[in-house]
Amino acid sequence: MRFKNRDVAASRARPNEFARDLFKPLPGRYNLLAEVLSFGQDRRWRSTMLDHVVGSDPRLVLDVACGPAAVSKALAKRTKARVVGIDLSEDMLRVGQTNVARAGLDQRISLVLGRGEQLPFADDTFDALTFTYLLRYVEDPKATIAELARVVKPGGPMASMEFAVPRSSGWRVLWWLYTRAVLPVGGLVTGGRGWWDVGRFLGPSISKHYRQYSLDWTTSAWEHAGMEHVEHRSMSLGGGLVMWGYRSQ
Repeated sequence: MRFKNRDVAASRARPNEFARDLFKPLPGRYNLLAEVLSFGQDRRWRSTMLDHVVGSDPRLVLDVACGPAAVSKALAKRTKARVVGIDLSEDMLRVGQTNVARAGLDQRISLVLGRGEQLPFADDTFDALTFTYLLRYVEDPKATIAELARVVKPGGPMASMEFAVPRSSGWRVLWWLYTRAVLPVGGLVTGGRGWWDVGRFLGPSISKHYRQYSLDWTTSAWEHAGMEHVEHRSMSLGGGLVMWGYRSQ
């Protein structure tokens, strides 16, 4: 797959197919390169997101857009819960299953092929839910947030992490330079053509998403979906966003 300017628009017109194609070459090195290219920030964001889930002592957790299972494994290590990871990419899930087995967690973690927009679970099934880097790859973010909240038990936490655009004009300029120049080249050098394509896509995709769906809009969408006490934390000078809330009783 080769990146073209129109691909940001295509990611909205056919989000599931686009995401599968974009990430198809990446699963084997996804976690490592995400860590390297984010200067270690991906791990910090993930830990902060989980802080708002593990304290509820969940017994069954859903990890949406689980990819190669980094969050699923962290959930299993930090809680006593059974974890279900769901992703639309068979390639990601295949690598995720290998990662889970190597960690000795295959009795605690189950990985399922599916879409965040149409979860194959009944209402109020899970004690907690996490999702990562999801909303830029769905056609209707508001409906997707409602679908995620639907499967969380009343009182249960939902938490997410996502890339963001710094609000400070100074940091925003540096972020723009990094995402448009350093990230694609760094991806090419460390991960090959597939990461070059992803690197070129990410910056424009993140900018477009927040022009259309602001932080206030996202908070409102969580509340409209039945989540209470919705809060967020801006991280890494505004380049990352962790959000959390609790399903209304």
